[in-house]
Amino acid sequence: MAAAEAPIAGGLAALGPRQDRERFKFLSLGWLTPSVALLAVLFAYPIGYAVYLAFTNLELIGPTAQTYQFTGLANLTRLIHDPTFWQSTWLTLIFVVGSGIIAQTVIGMGLALLMRRALRPLRITISIVIVTAWIIPEISAAFVFYAFGTQGGLLGQVLGKTGDDFLSTVPLLIVCIANVWRNAAFSMLVFTAGLRNVPEEIEEAATLEGASYWRRLFTVTLPILRPTIVTNLLLLTLINISDFTLIFVMTQGGPGTSTAILPVYMYIQAFQFNNLGYGSMIALALVLIGALLSVFYVRQLKPEIK
Repeated sequence: MAAAEAPIAGGLAALGPRQDRERFKFLSLGWLTPSVALLAVLFAYPIGYAVYLAFTNLELIGPTAQTYQFTGLANLTRLIHDPTFWQSTWLTLIFVVGSGIIAQTVIGMGLALLMRRALRPLRITISIVIVTAWIIPEISAAFVFYAFGTQGGLLGQVLGKTGDDFLSTVPLLIVCIANVWRNAAFSMLVFTAGLRNVPEEIEEAATLEGASYWRRLFTVTLPILRPTIVTNLLLLTLINISDFTLIFVMTQGGPGTSTAILPVYMYIQAFQFNNLGYGSMIALALVLIGALLSVFYVRQLKPEIK
């Protein structure tokens, strides 16, 4: 046995080192230098500088516009004791959860399931209408719904209340409807792609067992789509938590601060009240909230990754 293995070992040694062996060469790091430098200049430095500004008294105009100083935790203390910040956080939660996580997910899933069973002409028509609302510029969608909800707009005419300005009476509701109308197509496309990965054999087996459509949906289809659903929720959260253009064009955060979610409140403090340092602190808080939510979603995906 040993005699038989000796020629084989000698033959392998003659072939030289294994070509599939993982090798590392310090020289290869040189090829990464341009990418690392680009990331440092365009990503790491701006983020680090923004974090630093959050702890300064920098203003857009005024005596500290150029001679700003490090103020320690002054902006953080102001943030903690700022009732408008907590109101904006609550509004952001309503906006993200209500119009983003719940409404866009449910409507997107419903449209995806409908298109799966619909005839081809109907499926094409729905796709064109829904996707068109998604691909138009956000500022255009904002103007459309501004005309929809303002005094004398379409909503007032339909409800027979042409003299009412719904952007003044229920501004957050109108903004949430506009957000759902524009972004539901994203969830629809994600779930449409996910439904194509559901094996037909499993659904056919459940049908043969006598399971109804709704039972197949909740016990077969949705559990298989769980990674897709969680990924969609993550993307929707990040998209909606940073939304600015839609709300600012429609209401500018008003009336008062009734629609001033965190990105809008950050802009108001930084560029209308000229408090760039405090605006940076609000932005830092918004980034931390988004990061915590991202970690939560990734942890939900962890069992699927394993």
